[in-house]
Amino acid sequence: MKTIKIGQIGLGHNHGEAKMLAVRKFPELFEVVGYCEENEEWVEKRGKSSAYADLPRLSEEELLSKCDALLIETDVWDLTATALRAVKSGKHIHLDKPASGSIKDYKKMLDTAKGKDLVVQLGYMYRYNTAIKECIKLYKEGSLGEIFSINAEMSTFHPINYRTWLKNFKGGIMYILGSHMVDLIVYLLGEPKKVHSYLKKTNLDGVSFEDNNLAVLEYDKALARIYISSVEVNGFGRRQFVVSGSKGTVDIKPLERPCIFNYSDLSIATGSYSDLKEVKEIEEDSINSRYDEMMKDFYHYIVKEKQNPFSYEHDYTVQKVLDKIVKGVGVNAKDTIKGW
Repeated sequence: MKTIKIGQIGLGHNHGEAKMLAVRKFPELFEVVGYCEENEEWVEKRGKSSAYADLPRLSEEELLSKCDALLIETDVWDLTATALRAVKSGKHIHLDKPASGSIKDYKKMLDTAKGKDLVVQLGYMYRYNTAIKECIKLYKEGSLGEIFSINAEMSTFHPINYRTWLKNFKGGIMYILGSHMVDLIVYLLGEPKKVHSYLKKTNLDGVSFEDNNLAVLEYDKALARIYISSVEVNGFGRRQFVVSGSKGTVDIKPLERPCIFNYSDLSIATGSYSDLKEVKEIEEDSINSRYDEMMKDFYHYIVKEKQNPFSYEHDYTVQKVLDKIVKGVGVNAKDTIKGW
């Protein structure tokens, strides 16, 4: 079996450590070359993690010369620019989310990768959520019928240091977490006809950013609602993804830890005023193995044993929709998170 030489550019993304830990579980697939980080603050905070034990710290130029593929795990505001340098150098990339920079810059990166036949895998973790995958399967096989409604919520009660960091981004928590839900909705329904968004600031604890957000994506027949809050008490426990179609409904809540899958179709829900459904708790080890399948797929995409179902066009549409929701992807500042 061919091994892929892989490295990581950046330690600034909050999911970068977990991605490297996942890659290192599969030495039969990946030969880890090293990592790059120019910010000494990140090296001090994260470079001592077991994820990077015994790995050399190299320059970006050295990684680009030695690797076949790269994990792009910089601070969020540097993701797309770093990815563009990597694909220009002919490297397959795993790019963490959400993508940064202008829509024009992001499209240039994707077009460059496509032109060179390079893999671009976005780090949207719910693509690998067992219940989400079952929902997509039911839809594709026709069990749900025609989708007319999606309700997606991904909230949390974040600590003040994380909320302070979110001030960096236009759209606040909608940009950071709402992107996950946009990814799934666009995969199921495509690009919406219209986008409506309501970005509100509660100013809780004196931290002013978009922490209470709603977006409505309008299709010919369907409506998709995305609610994202950074200040919802037990918001994590209420994370949900509900898909309603002409033949059936999937209601996943919570999305993880535990993941509970509720399913109804016309043969189950035979009464209009009763809660009739099948309930299944899904085994989902999102702490220890969230990225394992994602990283294995990254390998299989590179060696052409699988085709990435999330195309360059899909990833571009997700970012276009996110850009409309947050009224222009961008950064207000570049202040690193404290105490994370």
